[in-house]
Amino acid sequence: MLAFAMIYIVWGSTFFFIHRALVGFGPFLLGAVRFATAGLLLLAWCRYKGYRIVNQHTIVRAGLMGLLLLYIDNGIIIWVEQFMPSGIVAIMSASAAIWFIILDKPKWKENFSNLPTIIGLFMGFLGVVMLFGDRVAQAMDASQRQSNIMGMVLLLFGTLAWTIGSLYSKYYGKPRAEEENSMVSTAWQMLLAGAAFAITAGVRGEVSTFQLDDVPASAWWAITYLILFGSIGAYSSYIWLLQVRPATQVSTHTYVNPIVAVLLGSLFANETVTYSQLIGLLIVLSSVLLINWDTYNLSAIFSRRTRYKRLREKARIRATIRASIPSAPDGRTKAASADSI
Repeated sequence: MLAFAMIYIVWGSTFFFIHRALVGFGPFLLGAVRFATAGLLLLAWCRYKGYRIVNQHTIVRAGLMGLLLLYIDNGIIIWVEQFMPSGIVAIMSASAAIWFIILDKPKWKENFSNLPTIIGLFMGFLGVVMLFGDRVAQAMDASQRQSNIMGMVLLLFGTLAWTIGSLYSKYYGKPRAEEENSMVSTAWQMLLAGAAFAITAGVRGEVSTFQLDDVPASAWWAITYLILFGSIGAYSSYIWLLQVRPATQVSTHTYVNPIVAVLLGSLFANETVTYSQLIGLLIVLSSVLLINWDTYNLSAIFSRRTRYKRLREKARIRATIRASIPSAPDGRTKAASADSI
């Protein structure tokens, strides 16, 4: 429950804190500082705990997962948000939950035979569309159509990279020996992704133009939050959840994150929440409930209600039978007289 709360709430809040941090950092420099620092801190903690932090097999797998999950997907989101509304970005990112159904081959039989899961996935996507319906209409403006189409293609590629990286982590990223540890792998993922961000930031000139004195205190607090809670807390929780829960359930964070972003925007950025957005929120929450139908064992709840209904019906029939039995001369029913004998 705590891990799901981290990827639901904390990851949803990172949209708000990324916006604050971008005031003082370039986009790829922000990724470099965030992930490299988080990776180093987590690696130091693993060393303190006595885990083996240098393992060639772990580093190679972690490098692949870090590039797919953090560098490619997050890098595309940062780049696309320069010219596309955040609503389109949120919708395309939420489509990752559908890609999990399509690409998770070992779970095809289970996923495609589970009607609540399929309905919940498409309901969640519809709810996210309703959340950002006004921004979608603006993004479809003819003057920006070409750039928006290019951005959607890039975001589609990013969600595919995220899904493939997540499934790879689930099925092939588990420790294979006692000396390997999942937290060490997570640390290397962030560290290597941070290195890739740093190289990109250097090529784009973000490092040479960075001025330490120009970074406001709010940006420092924001990037500290992103490092400690967004990366070490939420991302570590995500990698762990992939090992212990079905990928379709873990992917529901892509539906809940926009809800948190909308609420934070309305509370701290004076953004208004429309009725269509409220309906979208309810649809998204309902979709998460449907996707986790079997996890919450809701079928058993309804079956228990049916069982209780049958028991009440039997009790009513027995009461009717007792009432229809004639009374004995002494005022008791024949059944009661027989019992006394």
